[in-house]
Amino acid sequence: MGLVLPLVDAAEHFAARGGLIGLDLGTKTIGVAVSDPDRRLATGVETVARSNFTADAKRLLALAIERGVIGFVLGLPINMDGSEGPRAQSTRAFARNFAKLTELPIALWDERLSTAAVERGLIEADMRRDRRAEVIDQHAAMFILQGALDRLARLEVQTAERRKGGP
Repeated sequence: MGLVLPLVDAAEHFAARGGLIGLDLGTKTIGVAVSDPDRRLATGVETVARSNFTADAKRLLALAIERGVIGFVLGLPINMDGSEGPRAQSTRAFARNFAKLTELPIALWDERLSTAAVERGLIEADMRRDRRAEVIDQHAAMFILQGALDRLARLEVQTAERRKGGP
């Protein structure tokens, strides 16, 4: 059974090298993004149409195997005031159930405003509404994963500085 932890705590359970899969769990779809093995850049992979937990989990695990990833990052939809509503509870439940099916660590990452930020970007790029609907979840997964990758990179720098006796 895998671990479900906040991103900073999950970081110590990730192998030194290897990609991560980022997930944006929607009610109808799951946006999927993946990082390179050096965990620098998030790229969209696909949007999984949700059917039931077993089928959804099977597809996500197949993607993890195909991509050879070492962990997952799930966007945790926290309210603007920092509280957790039904969507966050649903994400935590998904993570707990998913962890029973994989040994890979699962990191939870605050995804506040990710979909809104992505939609703004797609509108600014002059993308048609129907096309935006097709790619928004995948782009939200990229946004979530990239934010997590950037945080992990900062964490690495801070850890290295502490080891050297820096600030």
